[in-house]
Amino acid sequence: MRLEKSSMQFKPIKPKKISTQIAEQIRESILSGEFRPGDKLPPERELAEMFGVSRPSVREALNILAASGLVMSYQGGGTVVLSLVDMDKGNALSELIRKQQERALEVIEVRKCLESWTAYYAAQRAEADDIRRMEEILLAMQNNFDAEKTDKFNSISNEDLDANLHIVIAKSTHNIVWLHLMQSIFDAMKEFQRGVWRAVYLTAEDRDILYSHHSAIVAAISQKNAEMARDSMMQHLTFAEERSITYVSLTSTKKNPAS
Repeated sequence: MRLEKSSMQFKPIKPKKISTQIAEQIRESILSGEFRPGDKLPPERELAEMFGVSRPSVREALNILAASGLVMSYQGGGTVVLSLVDMDKGNALSELIRKQQERALEVIEVRKCLESWTAYYAAQRAEADDIRRMEEILLAMQNNFDAEKTDKFNSISNEDLDANLHIVIAKSTHNIVWLHLMQSIFDAMKEFQRGVWRAVYLTAEDRDILYSHHSAIVAAISQKNAEMARDSMMQHLTFAEERSITYVSLTSTKKNPAS
């Protein structure tokens, strides 16, 4: 019996350009969360050494990534990873919060919805390295609290450690959209959050509450208890919302003392 010749037409395989292969590897690192929004990529020279290629090939790869909106190169400032969900290059949200601090309370309301479910999925998907990183941040927080007695603080402030923990939890979902979305929100809220930490979280009791909240969230994630992680995050952000309302009230009173 004679088989009929297939009508399928195959096309010759073309080798990929070196720059395309470089771009694909860097893109995968970004989409896996190895590089976060705002992170700088290694300099061209280092990338060329890592890949074992010429600098022009690296430069062309970075141009490919820039054209797709994943990175932006600055003269003398290196190449920075962009957010996948940052549709607002002028950072209008950050500017809005600076001018109208009560808008930060609206962002916290959104965070309560988003991050409670971020913790839920993190509990389902977090890997050993994710848990280890969370525990390292908790330890650094505790060391900072203990250091108040000795004035020997970590190089990273507690407000930055707090933000880092939330970002690591987002990364632990292994959903790149969660990570980039949360990073964009934290970037916009950075100045406001720093103000809250320095003006409202002043008592040892408040700091103990914050630490216990963070510990409970991490414990639930490490135990893969998604419901508990979600509820613990909601409890934590409700507390943060209350303190933020106090902060907005305090700053409004200072701006309008006669009111």
